[in-house]
Amino acid sequence: MELWDAYDENFNKISDMTLIRGEPIPEGLFHLVCEIIVKHIDSSYLLMRRDKRKHFGGMWEATAGGSALCGETPLECAVRELWEETGIKSDNLIEIGQVKSVNTFYVEFLCVTNCKKDGIILQDGETIAYKWVNRDELISMNESELLTKHIQKFIDELKPEKEIDSYN
Repeated sequence: MELWDAYDENFNKISDMTLIRGEPIPEGLFHLVCEIIVKHIDSSYLLMRRDKRKHFGGMWEATAGGSALCGETPLECAVRELWEETGIKSDNLIEIGQVKSVNTFYVEFLCVTNCKKDGIILQDGETIAYKWVNRDELISMNESELLTKHIQKFIDELKPEKEIDSYN
């Protein structure tokens, strides 16, 4: 059983309340999900293909990530999820934004790495493939190919303006 911390609409942790993965999240409560954009020092981006057994199976994601466990900070969650889903070990993650959606707070991180590009480790049951793409390939992907298209708002050189718009 996976337990999550509960948050109010202002991203304040609610003490003495936990949520259980798979159970409905009560109205007005949120759980935390961290997403990590992985950018190689050569300016390419890592895409991960979701396991076909998962929701949106077979689609590409521009992030590694997942739900924070009880007691985890956003950074601790991001470091753990990055390692579990890619095999990349880094604690040099930069928070680049937050998104509030239905029952979920997303905290977005950027990881710039010089990892071996052929050394990505796929997580069984989560991912089935990976590839590195350049900026143009990433922005040309449509919503039927790229599940995490909203992440483009957080990639500096993909943003048309310097300020990040609120995304709901």
